[in-house]
Amino acid sequence: MNETAATPQIKNVKDFWTFIRGELKPKGKIFTTFNIISFPIIVLGAVLILIRLVKGLGAVTNLSQEFPWGIWIGFDVMVGVAFAGGAYILTFVVYILRSEKYHPIARATVLNGFLAYVFYAGAIFLDLGRWWNITNPIRGNKFGVNSVLFLVSWHFMLYMISLFIEFSPAVAEWLGFRRIRKILASLTVGAVIFGIALSTLHQSGLGALFLMTKGKIHPLWYTEFIPVLFFVSSIFAGLSMVIFEGTISHKVFANQIDHDGRESFDRILIGLGKGCAGALFVYFFMKVLILIHGKQWPLLATPMGTWYLIELIGFVLLPCFLFLHGVRYENVTVIRMAAILSMLGILINRLNYSVIAYKWYVPLSQRYIPSWMEIVITLAILFTEVWAFRWIVNRMPVVRESPAWVTEEKTVKKNVTIRKGVPQWKVSAT
Repeated sequence: MNETAATPQIKNVKDFWTFIRGELKPKGKIFTTFNIISFPIIVLGAVLILIRLVKGLGAVTNLSQEFPWGIWIGFDVMVGVAFAGGAYILTFVVYILRSEKYHPIARATVLNGFLAYVFYAGAIFLDLGRWWNITNPIRGNKFGVNSVLFLVSWHFMLYMISLFIEFSPAVAEWLGFRRIRKILASLTVGAVIFGIALSTLHQSGLGALFLMTKGKIHPLWYTEFIPVLFFVSSIFAGLSMVIFEGTISHKVFANQIDHDGRESFDRILIGLGKGCAGALFVYFFMKVLILIHGKQWPLLATPMGTWYLIELIGFVLLPCFLFLHGVRYENVTVIRMAAILSMLGILINRLNYSVIAYKWYVPLSQRYIPSWMEIVITLAILFTEVWAFRWIVNRMPVVRESPAWVTEEKTVKKNVTIRKGVPQWKVSAT
C-alpha cells in the first residue's frame, strides 16, 4: 500500500509557515551510510566553492589557458545535461503522443531533469572566470549574440522554467492548492512543447561549442556533425538514466509505490529499452558513416584509434545488442546492464571531447588532470542533487499517487468530456 500524505489545510500565511516548518523536519533515519558519507563531502565542497568564488579558479582547479575546460564542464555540464535528456523524451511520449504507459514515471523523470539543470548546468557558474558576469546574457550587458554560449545560456534558463512548470502541479498538490493546481496543469502541454523545442536546440548546441576547436580535438572525434551526434546521443543517454534512476527509486521509495506500479515497471523498462536500442543503432550508424566519409582509417591503428574503437564498440554497439536481447527475451536485468554501459559510454564520450581527445598531442606531464578539490566539488554537487531529489520525493506526490481530490477532479473532467462527445438523440413525438 502506498503512503499518501494528507492534504494540508492552508488558509493563511501562518498555516503556510507552520506546514513548511513541519516539512523541513527529517523523515526517516538520519545516520544512514549514504548520509554519513555524503554530508562531510557536501560541507567540504561548500567551503571549496566559497574559496573558488573569492580567490578565483586557480585556487582550486588545475585549469589553464591551454586547457580551459575541465571536469566541471566535461562531466557536470556535458554529461549531466545528456542524462537529463530523459525529461524531454518522456514528456513528449506522455503528453504529446498520449502514451499513458509511461505516465507513472513522468514526474520523477521531470524532477530529475529539473534538478540536473539546476545543479549540473549550474556548474557553468563555477567555471566562469568572472562569475559575476553570469547575468550578462539576461540584463543586456554585452549580450554576445555571436556566441554559442549565449544561445545555450538562454536555452538553459528557459528550459529550467519550462521543467518547473511541468513539475509545478505536484507542488500544488503537496500544498493543497486546488485552484492553482488546475491552472498549472492547464499549462503543462504548452510547457512540454516549448521544452522539447529548447532541448532539441541546446543538446546540439553543447556539441556546437566544440566546432570552434578544429585542430585541437583528435580527427576521429572531430566532425562538423558533432551537434547532431550530441542530440542523438542525448536520447539513449536520457532513457538509460531513466532506467537507472527508476530502478533505484523503486527500491528506495518502495513503500510509496502501489502494487500496480511495481507490476507495470518491468513493462516500462522494456519499452524504454526499445527506445535506447533504436537510438544507439542510429548513433552507431552515423559514427560509421562519418568515419568512412572522413577517410580516417589509418588513425584506427594508433593508440587513440584503439581508444576510439573501445568507445564505439564497447559502449555503443555492445549495449545496443544487450538492449535488443533484453527486449526480445523480456530480461530487465540485461536491460539495466545495458543502461549502465550506455551511461558509461556517454561519460567517456563527453570527457573525450573536453579532456582526453582535446590536445591529445600534448605530453601527459603537461596535460590537464583535475585537482582533488575539483573532484570534491563535483561530488558535492552530485550528492546535493540526490539529497534534494530524496527530500522532494518524500514529501510530494512524485512516485506515489496524487491526493484523492486530484483523482476525483480528473474523473469528473473525463465524464464531462465523454458526455460532450456523445450525441443527445431526441425522440420525436408520434
